[in-house]
Amino acid sequence: MTFRACLEWLRPPRSTRPTRDGWWCLGAAVALGFAAMNTGNNLLYLLASLLLSLIVVSGLLSEQSMRRLRLTAIVPDEIYAGRPALLGARVANRKRWRASYSLTLEVPERDAARRFWLPRIEAGAERAVTWETTLPARGRHRLPGVRVTTRFPFGLFVKTGRLRLDDEVVVFPAVGPVASHHRTLLASGGPLPARRRGRGHELHNLRDYRAGDDPRLIHWRSSARTGALVVRELEAETATDTRIVLEDRGRDPARRERGLSEAASLAAHLVRAGGAVELLGPGVSIPLGRGRAHLRRVLTALALYDVPGGVPAPRPAAVAGGRALREIRIVLG
Repeated sequence: MTFRACLEWLRPPRSTRPTRDGWWCLGAAVALGFAAMNTGNNLLYLLASLLLSLIVVSGLLSEQSMRRLRLTAIVPDEIYAGRPALLGARVANRKRWRASYSLTLEVPERDAARRFWLPRIEAGAERAVTWETTLPARGRHRLPGVRVTTRFPFGLFVKTGRLRLDDEVVVFPAVGPVASHHRTLLASGGPLPARRRGRGHELHNLRDYRAGDDPRLIHWRSSARTGALVVRELEAETATDTRIVLEDRGRDPARRERGLSEAASLAAHLVRAGGAVELLGPGVSIPLGRGRAHLRRVLTALALYDVPGGVPAPRPAAVAGGRALREIRIVLG
């Protein structure tokens, strides 16, 4: 055992304060002690010793209950501004033989702390508690810490551990329905080739015929030339592969937040529809991609966006992935 571990064992980072019953117990012990010294009555000495031993036993048992507890945060993969998120904490009792009793988890909030009572955690077991909270703004946020307290065993003292689980999380901008003018723009562009195999009309590739292929896709000219059946693979079509360009004019912070939320809503809609998204802006450059992991990269870039106004956006390339992209510009500020 290291010196620091020994020091923590001798002086654990916890505070203790008496409850109302604890103050009565301390007052009675002091009063009986003075009375015993003034009168020499053995019965008063015995009562004072009993109360003092009760206080000592209370401290030892509560400390045993608080020893070797480990807290682990339960955080969702995605947290959006203004939307309730389910957070939690997992409490594990790492003691080999002794259980922990009457633990209370306190989660600080604006008005009052939220409390969760765990009556018993067996040795080697763990318990989980969850609560709902709403983070109002995007960006990095430090979670409200969780404090462990106990009044075990007699309720005379409240023993409080240090604040834990004060981890940082990234809160994405608020995501809502796509604006009507963006829907109109997406619908008016028509299908565009996505350069991948699918159910479109443009030719993607030629390959040998396999059992189960649609006979209507047989390419008869190539089949006659090679002497074997050859089928066409068509190119998927999509109207959702889009480049989102942010224009930050640095005039109105509230308008900037609305614009970032608008960009996040648009990116989420496009990716969930199976399209690819590219994001460009002042200090932001996310290449074209699709899928849930790519959406998280885009939302993270929007959540951490903090560039002074007037910084020009990088100039988009004329084409991406071999073809031109539909471009949507969003003004920030």
